Amino acid sequence: MSITIKKILVPIDFSDYSKSALKYAVNFAKVFNAEMYLIYVVEPVIYPPDFSMGQIAIPSVTIEMDERAKEELTKLAQQEIPADIQKHIIIKTGKPFVEIIETAAQEDIDLIIIATHGHSGVEHILFGSTAEKVVRKAPCPVLTLREPIKGFQFKDEIKREKKS
Repeated sequence: MSITIKKILVPIDFSDYSKSALKYAVNFAKVFNAEMYLIYVVEPVIYPPDFSMGQIAIPSVTIEMDERAKEELTKLAQQEIPADIQKHIIIKTGKPFVEIIETAAQEDIDLIIIATHGHSGVEHILFGSTAEKVVRKAPCPVLTLREPIKGFQFKDEIKREKKS
């Protein structure tokens, strides 16, 4: 059995965790000569219900958020991904884990590399984990990364350890 990884999907939420996962994914892309797909999911802005109309989404705000996200994701891709790696920017609106899974299926992704934020306790019980849901439902293998990532030394991480 040979392993073929030609398309790697990296969900980005602009946290330090997801940026670290992107750096890790770049190395995978180099080794396997794979294309990279970066996805950012904008959660729709829902305002509290007006009892006469129910909950309403504001489309103009969502469109503005999509444009801003595309600009930021494009800038991040240019900074972190070498020019010789083919990259695709994807902006979706919806529930992050649903959009990540659907995109993986639509684009025939071979590997998803996603950061975990390491939530625990009540926060994890209430919200669950996007990464956990992606692992359970993804149509392809998923590599989850938790800080600190072996082989990466970030100054911020070292500072946090010294304060503890």
